[in-house]
Amino acid sequence: MLTAKGPLLTVDVTERAVEETDISGTLSEFIGGRAAATALAHERIPADADPFGPENRAYLSTGPLQLSRMSFTGRMNMTGLSPLTDGLASTNAGGYLSRNVADTGYSVVEFVGASDEPLAVHVRDDGVSFESVPELAGAAVSAVSEYMADEHDLGPEHCITIGPAGENLVRFASVMTFDSRAFGRGGLGAVLGSKNVKCVTFAGDGNARPDIEVSDPPAMDVHREAATSDDRMKRQGTTGGTEFINDNFALPTRYFDEYEFESAAGIGGNAVEEKKYRKGACSQCAYACKLPTRDEERGVETEGPEFETVYAFGSCQGVGDIVDVMEANELCDELGMDTISAGVTVAAYLKSEEAFGDAELAREVLREIATRETDRGDLLAEGVHRAHEELGVADYTVKGMEFAAHDGRVLHGQGLSYAVANRGADHMYGGMLGLEYSGELDPEGTLGKAERLVHEENRNVVRDSGIVCAFAGDYVTDERLAALLETDYERLLEIGARVVARERHFNNRRGTDAADDGLPYADEVPDLDAAIAEYYEARGWNADGTVPENALDSPADTAVGVQAVADD
Repeated sequence: MLTAKGPLLTVDVTERAVEETDISGTLSEFIGGRAAATALAHERIPADADPFGPENRAYLSTGPLQLSRMSFTGRMNMTGLSPLTDGLASTNAGGYLSRNVADTGYSVVEFVGASDEPLAVHVRDDGVSFESVPELAGAAVSAVSEYMADEHDLGPEHCITIGPAGENLVRFASVMTFDSRAFGRGGLGAVLGSKNVKCVTFAGDGNARPDIEVSDPPAMDVHREAATSDDRMKRQGTTGGTEFINDNFALPTRYFDEYEFESAAGIGGNAVEEKKYRKGACSQCAYACKLPTRDEERGVETEGPEFETVYAFGSCQGVGDIVDVMEANELCDELGMDTISAGVTVAAYLKSEEAFGDAELAREVLREIATRETDRGDLLAEGVHRAHEELGVADYTVKGMEFAAHDGRVLHGQGLSYAVANRGADHMYGGMLGLEYSGELDPEGTLGKAERLVHEENRNVVRDSGIVCAFAGDYVTDERLAALLETDYERLLEIGARVVARERHFNNRRGTDAADDGLPYADEVPDLDAAIAEYYEARGWNADGTVPENALDSPADTAVGVQAVADD
């Protein structure tokens, strides 16, 4: 099996010391990326760790496909104990970072401890250095990039950075790279903030880069198809489906009070494309689906917004002007916040104030959240789950994570996915939404969908471990994925099952069980409890939502999810 190569680099920011560990055994079992980082986190983060404590660890990891020239491989993974969900969370970002990390020779970089002052860590192929950067306290993300370019001749493609939100422990703070690409969900920016790590840079001359040969074909077939396809995604990104979803399914509107937004056209794909002024891509990718946009009249320039941001700062807040959404998107990037959680949290506040549609107020509140300098900002920086009672609104979260756009009240399989996902109400974890939007699965009903959900979760682990972009689905088929990673597809699914089990097992040790699997609108999703029970059975887990010890290494055949796909 093709796997990442290179040691684990542990960076102790308390002692300003580093250590290298041979993790070839872990990589041989878990590929790289999310799978390898989860295995390490499960083993090395104490079960009783405080997400903001020095004992928490954050992992930055790459996979074997980052050593290829294939499209859809310009991504990296981050994993840690989430301050938003209080469980293990992984998130990934695109851009140009991954190959610079590969140039240092490390497969995984682990951060532990806490510095007593703002710190920049410089990781090179010839060593690691620590730089005190008190002058960057409170700096926006782009200002940190400018400093690193001026002082170290390193562009934003060499950096991971937190903004003021991470420094102030906003529970949904993101880690940024290339200024506008976010390790978004789960609040790992606040984990680095708790460690007083403002920025980490990666650079090398390429001599330390592992020697990994990726199969061709299919690598160049994928690359050629990405370059020559005429896909609307290449013009409009994920916003291309906004009006279709609004008209045929549901676009959560005004903090989930409504299912349809009357101004969807003003924030949808055509509106975004009108503001797009050039192409944008990730490292080595010919698909080029990114969205550099600007509005000269208001002086706004940003990368995006993608569909989830259009929902969070558009329909969910009752805002129908794409430029308002662009401004919010840029503000989140500069301050270092996940646009989904930030937008939904602000929408909850607008509901409490009967102020839907007030985009200027939304931006004012965003700034206050990032600094925590007002009572309002300090409350909202905790996220909806911790703030909803004081706001007097419903708690639209699962496991503390705010909902993505794809409405589980209409897409019932996606609702089941939200309910059981270890990461909470995130659309990328299980991803039943595409199957239900396309009609491959009937959106109605939950029963009988558990085995397919298991398969999708397991495959997504492999995708996030390879690492392959989620938008590669039509190009990196299951057969091609197995060929690229030089193993049987069934073996890949087994690895996915073991990783999902490790995430759940870690969270079980922190006290979670079946009581945490559910939805705030459970009465609108048919047979949800029975479907959750089917999911546990398909995974080979206990009826109370806990993981038997033997599932960590030897998942039951039903937990792999192969039969569900074969039956389709």
